[in-house]
Amino acid sequence: MKNILLAGVALVAFPVVASAADMSYPVKAPVVAVAPVFTWTGFYVGANGGYGGGDFDYPYALSIFGAGIGGDASLNSSGFFGGGQIGYNYQFDGGVVIGVEADFQWSGIDGNVDASATLFDGADAVGAASLNAGSEVEWFGTIRGRLGYGWDRALLYVTGGAAYGKVSTNVDAAITDFDTVLGVSGSTDDTQWGWTVGGGLEYALTDNWSFKTEYLYVDLGSQEAFAYNDGVLAASLDVETKFHTIKAGLNYRF
Repeated sequence: MKNILLAGVALVAFPVVASAADMSYPVKAPVVAVAPVFTWTGFYVGANGGYGGGDFDYPYALSIFGAGIGGDASLNSSGFFGGGQIGYNYQFDGGVVIGVEADFQWSGIDGNVDASATLFDGADAVGAASLNAGSEVEWFGTIRGRLGYGWDRALLYVTGGAAYGKVSTNVDAAITDFDTVLGVSGSTDDTQWGWTVGGGLEYALTDNWSFKTEYLYVDLGSQEAFAYNDGVLAASLDVETKFHTIKAGLNYRF
């Protein structure tokens, strides 16, 4: 009787065990790593170097006893420069990037001009005048806003804002009535303020390092470089500083 009961229990339990054995436990799907989306948002600092050139314009006047010359001399300027920059970008979801950047450059942009003329009183030559002037942008910098669009690791942007720089000018002026030569000379070096506008392209080489190329037009305005008047000889010279720059640089993004 006992054996019959054990056999019955076994027959009842077998389907349950078999059913349990057929049950499958849920299997988790493999975790797929999602690549981080690149963003231009963040602070950065970097270094750059480039070449600049443009015009120094010199509105001038020279006279003796009221007879003289005047005009606007111009010279071409050029030279290399190098320095650094610091800034911040913020990228919106649609790809638009806004930012602000400040830079500072040591500069070798310079030029020199010579002007001379014969002085006439009516049809008669009464003397001669000469002017030699030279200017150099010793350093300059900008404080600019930036607006651009980022295509993944490429950023195309326009930029503009304030510009400043130290411009040094030397001048030698002479005037003669064929008997007496009067000459004056002087120099000035002042910090001038103006404006700048341009654009550039930046590409992220890695998540932290990016390479940039940039063009800027810089106008540092006008300043009085020299003025003299002793009642006989009068001379004045202003300098207007405008130049173009093209540079390349590297940024480290935090």
